[in-house]
Amino acid sequence: MKIALIGAGGKMGVRLSRNLKNSRYDVSHVEVSSAGRDRLKAEVGVDCVDADTALASAEAVILAVPDTAIRAVAAGLIDKIAPGTIVIALDAAAPFAGHFPEREDVTYFVTHPCHPPIFNDETETNAKRDFFGGIAAKQAIVSALMQGPEEHFAVGEEIAKTIFQPILRSHRVTVEQMALLEPGLSETVCATLLVIMKEAMDEVVRQGVDRDAARDFLLGHLNVLGAVVMEEVDGVFSDACNKAITNGKTRLMRSDWIGVFRPEEIKESIRQIT
Repeated sequence: MKIALIGAGGKMGVRLSRNLKNSRYDVSHVEVSSAGRDRLKAEVGVDCVDADTALASAEAVILAVPDTAIRAVAAGLIDKIAPGTIVIALDAAAPFAGHFPEREDVTYFVTHPCHPPIFNDETETNAKRDFFGGIAAKQAIVSALMQGPEEHFAVGEEIAKTIFQPILRSHRVTVEQMALLEPGLSETVCATLLVIMKEAMDEVVRQGVDRDAARDFLLGHLNVLGAVVMEEVDGVFSDACNKAITNGKTRLMRSDWIGVFRPEEIKESIRQIT
């Protein structure tokens, strides 16, 4: 199967190029910047071709470009691809926002990595330090068939498993559900609360706690408390901890915080992103 990888010399494009290099796919790499082309040659050992050449024979097109560029990039290539081509986005934001051109005879497929989980069975050092995924640590992925024949889901999923390998699990969702997961769950909630935790750690350090002690204490408690909350272990919090959580939620969280998952708030968040 012939794939055109658009944005092959970018940070994500290089990651994907490595995993596609020894796959069963015939990949044409497209990169507009000279720095990106040099990076791809140096780090992956492959050369780029011009977009028209890559798109002319492509059966699938992967858009490894920023969310803010999807609309323009997709509009520039949509008339150059054959009917039945699978166009793959690596994030739900732009497709959810309606940035894909209208064309009924092509498939739109969206996929995104979950990244290696905190709780895992990795033992090798390179896997344990592969926090992003796609190198040595197993990770799950989510994928959505936005439009196109049902049989194209399996084709897109197989490409997704290749570019994000090694794979732990593969989940099928809708584009709308993927938008709830990101930016909703992963960024608006998870990333924000992690930043707050870091700011809280910095505050106890400011008040005199040794920085290494504070960091060890926080990361260790993230591990054990997370294991209980996420039901990785069969355990419960102490009465004192439960009281601290009750007090903490009213002090730290707005009573209507769950509203970040309302459709209109997800749409506004994605509008700002794209």
